[in-house]
Amino acid sequence: MSAEDRSLTLGMLRRLAAGRHAAAEVVAVRESGDRDSLRLGEVVADAGAFAAGLQRLGVGVGDRVATLAWNVPEHLTAYWAVPGAGAVLLTLNARLPARQLAEIVATATPRVLIVGTDLVPLAAEVLAAVDCIERVVVFGGPAAEEIPGAVAYADLIGAGEGFDWPELDEHMPAGLCFTSGTVGRPKGVLYSHRQLVLHALTMAAFDPYGLPGSDRVLAVVPMFHAMGWNLPYITAMNGAALILPGRRLAPEHLVPLIRSEAVTFSSGVPTVWADVRRHVDRVGGDLGSLRAIGCGGNRVPDELMHWYQDRGVTVLQGWGMTETGPGGSRVFDDPSLEPDERWRRRSTVGWLRPLYEARLRAPDGTLAPCDGEAVGEVEVRGPLVVREYYGDPEDAAERFRDGWLRTGDLGTIDAAGWLKLVDREKDVIKSGGEWISSLDVEEALLRHPAVAAAAVIGIEDDRWIERPCACVVIAAEAAADAAELRAFLLEQLPRWWVPETFARVAELPRTGVGKIDKRALRARYESGDLAVESIAAAPEKEDRDASEP
Repeated sequence: MSAEDRSLTLGMLRRLAAGRHAAAEVVAVRESGDRDSLRLGEVVADAGAFAAGLQRLGVGVGDRVATLAWNVPEHLTAYWAVPGAGAVLLTLNARLPARQLAEIVATATPRVLIVGTDLVPLAAEVLAAVDCIERVVVFGGPAAEEIPGAVAYADLIGAGEGFDWPELDEHMPAGLCFTSGTVGRPKGVLYSHRQLVLHALTMAAFDPYGLPGSDRVLAVVPMFHAMGWNLPYITAMNGAALILPGRRLAPEHLVPLIRSEAVTFSSGVPTVWADVRRHVDRVGGDLGSLRAIGCGGNRVPDELMHWYQDRGVTVLQGWGMTETGPGGSRVFDDPSLEPDERWRRRSTVGWLRPLYEARLRAPDGTLAPCDGEAVGEVEVRGPLVVREYYGDPEDAAERFRDGWLRTGDLGTIDAAGWLKLVDREKDVIKSGGEWISSLDVEEALLRHPAVAAAAVIGIEDDRWIERPCACVVIAAEAAADAAELRAFLLEQLPRWWVPETFARVAELPRTGVGKIDKRALRARYESGDLAVESIAAAPEKEDRDASEP
């Protein structure tokens, strides 16, 4: 193989991690609150011993190895050991019920399951429903009695046996993740070595807020969600420190951790950072050395970005999917622009990063212009975008067209290439033939000081086919009734966008990755399990015409 033909595999990053960046710190905060400080070189050395142990258990090239774990060092070790040995790392979402996990396992057929002691009861439920898993490795303690024949991780790597890492092809599969299933059942997304290496390079190098080796990165995104947004490999590429908080993701744990570990960068869905904000507002404190947050999964409210900016933290809104790898686009802040223009751009999801292309598909099937006004379904392609679902050719034919992925997101793209999302195709409300953006109504609701969280869904209407229904969580020690919220919205939005129907809920249902589950809300409404209050009649047609821009 010539130098020009050298494959882009995770082995290249592993050698970098074991050499130049061997001294990079990996901090683990255990369930007990204890702190372990490791070096990346140690993690990679353990990965070699782990890969040898998996080989003794019969794992071969192309086999799937599942993990059921939080952000802990043993999970990080598996990130290096499993794909480095030529097997495929299947990261199972620890927040899903056993029934759904069993469906995923039955689809992916892993031979080995790696599980933390805290998740052994969940693993036992899954194992009772499937027959493909031959061996189980338990870390964090001795092998569990609930799982006969389980092997302790410490025993497996204890011999310290070396491993002869194989030469792999860049197109070989390395990681397998399943989508959150907010629309339909979860679908398997298979990443190649090449995709993961190119993604790490793209995220680390082509970003005005890239991660230099001096950064200390808090991995809030669970490592079972879209390969942990690839942070294990991105930080290894640049030698940045990686802070692993385990399952302790509540704000009362994250805020002191940010200060004590001098965290400079983190990432996660807006829910996490809204919770952090409420915690700081309630009990006080500051965010120490934190300089930036990568945020995606849902639109980030402008008001939340302003709150962090006032405290010296830049929220970098972005967009991506399991199918594209996270961070397909990212906002950057240009200080040379006027403040209004800077914030207009911050309200988008930014430019597509290098190696991604996008276009808009109009409802009639034609391509929509990229003029910042025309709305269409966003389609993307590029070497980081998968082209099919694992074991599901029928879904592939529907979602992948001529090399382009149909994202299901509706948005606009302006002449400069800035992408703004309007809604999810499945969530957009079409009332009387006109679109209402549920995201815009939600953002307006969140500006009310009493609203802690909001989701807007479409409900049936005899005349207009659909009307918006606002589901709101009222903040503790605050008060606001439906009439007050409607009046507040009427000051900001066209009248025909404003809901007549409101539902107060204790909390919004969320998927295993923290996104608001609107499908669950719609199901609750249709079953009559959502107590709603209607306080006005839907607007007449003339009201709609008068309120249009």
